[in-house]
Amino acid sequence: MAIPLSKLLISAMAVSMLVSASFATSEMPFMVVHKKATLNRLKSGAERVSVSFDIYNQGSATAYDVTLADNTWDKKTFEVVNGNTSRTWERLDAGGILSHSFELEAKVKGLFYGAPALVTFRIPTMAALQKAYSTPLLPLDILADIPPIDPLALVNRVLAKYGSLVSVISMVVLFVYLVATPSKSNAAKASSKKKR
Repeated sequence: MAIPLSKLLISAMAVSMLVSASFATSEMPFMVVHKKATLNRLKSGAERVSVSFDIYNQGSATAYDVTLADNTWDKKTFEVVNGNTSRTWERLDAGGILSHSFELEAKVKGLFYGAPALVTFRIPTMAALQKAYSTPLLPLDILADIPPIDPLALVNRVLAKYGSLVSVISMVVLFVYLVATPSKSNAAKASSKKKR
């Protein structure tokens, strides 16, 4: 009694799907690292860069010896004012979040492209350190010349963009007001009927 080839292929596919599903649900940490930077212009003319990290463990196991290292900030271009560019935590539980931030002061004017930061962590079942990279930064225009803002030009741009929308909405509101509000002549007729 020979087994048809199609049944053999279907059973082989089912077994491979079950095996791959068991690997997919194995307990492992899965790191998502979000890197964000904002520019703050000081009154003195200097510019500071505030960098923050959020490290999420989206996996189903705890990560140990979690280390964040952000070595993309050149010492000739930036000076660390507050905090450190690296940090270590003992553990990050499944579903947990860690946050870190530091502040830099820019020394050089120009466009800066920040590379992703590196997060390393340890899993008890594996000997080698695991790596995760953060999201990269959008280009930062450090110490950029800010053109003066003309308030009249700003008003003209807003009116050109939203003027027709404002006029249509105001007409609809006026129509609803006129329909919903009783006129004075109707009110006078109602009061005269009550007197009779």
